[in-house]
Amino acid sequence: MRILVLTNKMPYPPKDGGSIASLALAEALNDCGNKVDILSMNTSKHFVDQEELPKELTNKINFYTVPVNTDISLPALINNLVFSKEPYNAARFISEDFKNELLTRIKAEDYDIIQLEGLYLCPYIDLIKENSNCKISLRSHNIEHEIWQRAAENESNFLKKRYKRILAKRIKNFKLSFLNKYDYLIPITERDGIQYNNLGNEKPIHITPTGIDEINYVVDKSRVRFPGIFHIGALDWIPNQEGLRWFIENIWKPFKKKHPDFRFHLAGRNAPPAFEKYLMGTGITYLGEIEDANQFINDNSIMIVPLLSGSGMRIKIIEGMALGKTIITTSIGTEGINSNHNENILIADDPYSFYECLEKVSTDIELHEKISNNAIKFVHENFNNIKIADNLTKFYSDQKSK
Repeated sequence: MRILVLTNKMPYPPKDGGSIASLALAEALNDCGNKVDILSMNTSKHFVDQEELPKELTNKINFYTVPVNTDISLPALINNLVFSKEPYNAARFISEDFKNELLTRIKAEDYDIIQLEGLYLCPYIDLIKENSNCKISLRSHNIEHEIWQRAAENESNFLKKRYKRILAKRIKNFKLSFLNKYDYLIPITERDGIQYNNLGNEKPIHITPTGIDEINYVVDKSRVRFPGIFHIGALDWIPNQEGLRWFIENIWKPFKKKHPDFRFHLAGRNAPPAFEKYLMGTGITYLGEIEDANQFINDNSIMIVPLLSGSGMRIKIIEGMALGKTIITTSIGTEGINSNHNENILIADDPYSFYECLEKVSTDIELHEKISNNAIKFVHENFNNIKIADNLTKFYSDQKSK
């Protein structure tokens, strides 16, 4: 089949959950025998010179890019808040230039499927339907309004709490306005699929998680330090900042008093200056953005993912499990993964339980080894990228033949 994938940012380099999810599936769909093109908004925040894309990637997938300014503007945000009912998050991704390039691609190629990577591509559905007979699939990476609802619940500042509630409501209404306009729904997690059905989805669903290519996740236990306690994630993402503050204040500080020789290694890009300042003097080794995420993960043992809000699937947890890490996270962190507490992961939702998990595994290397080995096996059995793409290809073929 010929498949056009639309993304609202360049999926290369695959450094965050959204880009990893988009690129991994696109490559796997190509490897399963499909012909895949990608049309991306090339935003200033994630700008990539197309000439710098690796040849081994462009030999498989045709990339088309459109410069789109999605920078957050305070005047535009205020104007949107006062005079519009549309979420500002979505409005930033509506672009005439992108519409024109999409129309060019539709007229140039007879696509079987146009796959939208996320909710904010939905405003282009009508254009596709008016100019093509291809089928449209929506790949839901998360339940976006749920992220903002949860963030509002955890927000102490009254004005920020109010704004996040407004944004959550607008995003939900935005989603409802496009419900069932697509032909297929391919959420990343089963839970997200259920949420869509509860909202009124009537279209065929196929769960399409983000998988891994095992060849890219080679465990090297010779270089692992124990207990190497660490976190890696995008530090401009509010749920990561929120969760890390919770972990540092409630778990890490008392833990550090008891274990003064232990270090917490933190890697992540785009940390706001105020957050970087907060990290200073907390007994944390802050590394900022790192060149090789897999090497950093391989070097350590215990991965901390203290999520209190957010939605969808945490890809960094899958990567950590694939590299044999003991993950300590919350129930929100494990959504869509279906892992088992004390078997292949550790799950804790309150400070006391989280502290106990960290205390236990950081002083018991045999427990770490057990969870590590089980985690590797679990990921290999459930998140093989080629199997996921092959199943999606079969779903598309079966639906088109009906």
